[in-house]
Amino acid sequence: MRRRAFLQASAAGVLASPAIAQDWRATTMRFAPQANLTALDPVWTTATVTNGHGYYVFDTLFAANSKLEPKPQMASGYEVERDGRLWRIKLRENLFFHDGEPVRTVDCITSLQRWAKKDAFGQILADRVEKWVAVDDRTMEIHLTKPFPLLLDALAKPDSYVAFIMPERLAKTDPTKQVAEMVGSGPYKFLPAEYNSGSRVAYEKFEKYVPRDEAPDWASGAKRAYFRRIEWHVLPDPATAAAALQNGEVDWWERPLSDLLPALRKHPQVQVQVADPAGRLALLRMNTLHPPFNDVKLRQVIRLSVNQEDYMRAARGDDPSLWTLSRSLFPKNTPYFHDYPDLMPGDMKAAAAALKAAGYAGQKAVIINPTDFPDIGPLGQVTAENMRKLGMDVDLAESDWGTVVQRRTKREPIDKGGWSMLHTTASASSLSSPAVNTYVRGQGLGGWFGWWESEKAEALAREWVDAPDVAAQARLAQALNRLALEEVATLPVGQFFLQTAFRKRLTGVLQGVAPYPWNVRPA
Repeated sequence: MRRRAFLQASAAGVLASPAIAQDWRATTMRFAPQANLTALDPVWTTATVTNGHGYYVFDTLFAANSKLEPKPQMASGYEVERDGRLWRIKLRENLFFHDGEPVRTVDCITSLQRWAKKDAFGQILADRVEKWVAVDDRTMEIHLTKPFPLLLDALAKPDSYVAFIMPERLAKTDPTKQVAEMVGSGPYKFLPAEYNSGSRVAYEKFEKYVPRDEAPDWASGAKRAYFRRIEWHVLPDPATAAAALQNGEVDWWERPLSDLLPALRKHPQVQVQVADPAGRLALLRMNTLHPPFNDVKLRQVIRLSVNQEDYMRAARGDDPSLWTLSRSLFPKNTPYFHDYPDLMPGDMKAAAAALKAAGYAGQKAVIINPTDFPDIGPLGQVTAENMRKLGMDVDLAESDWGTVVQRRTKREPIDKGGWSMLHTTASASSLSSPAVNTYVRGQGLGGWFGWWESEKAEALAREWVDAPDVAAQARLAQALNRLALEEVATLPVGQFFLQTAFRKRLTGVLQGVAPYPWNVRPA
């Protein structure tokens, strides 16, 4: 099924969109997110929509700017002693959680310990931590067994398991379970009484939040909340979302479909801009725990079959300025990009021959795929079509995105509700190095869904961290990139550049890996 067919099916299958109240107030912004918000804990899941929600509610000790440089955020500053084995971090004054309690270093330490159990970069850091010390309520120390120059980069990573700070009582939650409350110290408070999954999410300005003085730049700098209230209206039908934006019923649509961009650009009251200049990588992920893709030879069949142009035209449309080929798990516009056309020739004949040589015996593969997420849905449909052409038994299990997010956590075989394959996307910045790119890591059950295990990949990642110079880092990153593609836990299926659209009544919309709510104000 190609893009326009997907849009028609999506519109036909959607329930009546939620009524959007007409009693506008100048203090309210209405936002249409990319997908439904089903999971609220940004340390429990890497779902992009949850990451965006996390930036409303929580803050970080350090934050990345547009050059991916770590800058103090909740921290007022830091000192490094003992030849890089002691980091002392001081908190800013007047930091409060939404329940009125002051932010203490014990909250920060407990939050970082929970985060480090989930995040690949955090795990590298945690392996080097001798002890975390709360010197007093505003001073913390991280004692290391050996120097770790990338410590601030880890604490400031901008996407996919961000090191958000929570109250100690919540941060003590097992990271495999979601926290019970949404209490952070960010610029907006989550309103649980108004949360209706599939319909609406609401936030209120946190009056005790004290912004920094620096100019905002991505997730760093001043996070000034100019709207007293922000409402998310979940509009899964793209035509409904486009109409709501054009009619002024919503102010901002996070991810317009490329098919609808020409009409939006022509509208006199709508502005379109690139959301993140670095772009996003579209990905195919296989479950390596169970048949059929516990067999590396069958994973390699899929790799040979991938023609990225097919995926990008299906999901992004025919405008090549909106996408590019990127046969690498380190995307274009990042330091370690290297194209591997030899590994990903897009050759169905070669894939069919490899399938026969692998001794494929008709094992079923289950692709879990969303019907309400147009950035991802067409990707799964292209894969299913290709696999059927190869003669493989495929079950395209389509559902809403929230169900996909829940089901991908299941480690059981497919006859017990598990899955074989899924598709997702990730920002280029979240894939820019072995430290942050979970898809090149072989962490097994401690890694991302699909649970690829490779001690060789982990050894290369550790070597990269300790590499003596830039040339050695580049060599190791390229070796890791090629290994991950050869063993095929994950495949890149194209790189694309999202546009975001908003009413011209808004100014100050920032670029970055998330739709940041700060700095946005009425024109």
